[in-house]
Amino acid sequence: MPRQLLLLRHAKSSWDDPSLVDHDRPLSKRGRKAATAMRAAVFSRGPVPDMALVSTARRTRETFAALDPWPEPPAVTFQQALYHASPSAMLDFVREVGESCRCVLLVGHNPGLMELATLLAGGDEGVFAQRLASGFPTGALARFAVDDPWSALSAGSAKLIDFVVPRELKGAKT
Repeated sequence: MPRQLLLLRHAKSSWDDPSLVDHDRPLSKRGRKAATAMRAAVFSRGPVPDMALVSTARRTRETFAALDPWPEPPAVTFQQALYHASPSAMLDFVREVGESCRCVLLVGHNPGLMELATLLAGGDEGVFAQRLASGFPTGALARFAVDDPWSALSAGSAKLIDFVVPRELKGAKT
C-alpha cells in the first residue's frame, strides 16, 4: 500500500481583533465549523495520519485540534518554520519523516501549500488536479498517494487522489 501525504490548509481565520499579529489570529466561527467538518474527510477517505507536521500559528493549531478525537493520536511536531513556509521548506520537512510512517498530515498556509500541492501533482490533469488549479481555499484537504520513500519525494512524484473543500461537507456551512 502506498504512503499518503495529506495537505490541510488552516480553516478560515478571524480578523475581529486588529491588535493581533497574523501568527496569533484564531479561527472564526465559520472556520471552527469547517475544521470540525473536515475531520470526516481526514479519517474516512484513507489511512489515519500517524505523523502530523503543524505550523505554530494559532489558526493551524486550532484547525489541527478540531480533528480530535483521533482513532490513534499521531506523533505531532509543531514547527515555527512551517508558518508561511515555501513549498521547498515544507517538502524538506516531509522528506525528514521516518520511513516507518505510512501517512503524514501537514497543516499549513497558502500560498506555499497550494504551490506544494501543484508541484507534487506535476502534470496531473485529472479531476482533482483541475479542481486544485482553481484554488486551495481555507480548510481544503489534498490527499496524495506516495510510492517512493519520503526522502525521495519530489516534483511530480505523488498522485493527487482526493481534493476536498469544506463547503462540500455537511456541517461546514454557517
